Amino acid sequence: MTAQIDLRNLDLTDDPETQNEVFLAAFNSGKGAIFDSLYRDDSISNLSGKPLTGEARTRAITELLATGPQLKSTVRAYYATADTSLIIVNYDLVITLEDGRRQRILGKCTDVLVRGEDGKWVMAVDRPVADEVQDL
Repeated sequence: MTAQIDLRNLDLTDDPETQNEVFLAAFNSGKGAIFDSLYRDDSISNLSGKPLTGEARTRAITELLATGPQLKSTVRAYYATADTSLIIVNYDLVITLEDGRRQRILGKCTDVLVRGEDGKWVMAVDRPVADEVQDL
């Protein structure tokens, strides 16, 4: 399945596969502001390796995406109520370290999304956990 994704108007739909595609498109765009727009202001993200929220989260996301990482993920499980959802994915992330070396990080990510008053889903918790790190 391939959704048409407009990076200027991202929409995390009720469909977990489409949510995953939107998330990937935003992340792989390399633009921190685009990716960060998927989060609530008070969302917590562990992308940096520690839980961050607010400006610290935004800064960490922007700095990471500026290095051009490439992310792939597949949906493992999805659970939803009327206004809260849990999506679990396996991920494959390739990053470039400060010294220029590249690494592949394989792991699982647990995301909690909430539906806002406008009916749109936004990220409340983003918790990737690495299972394996490989030098490339």
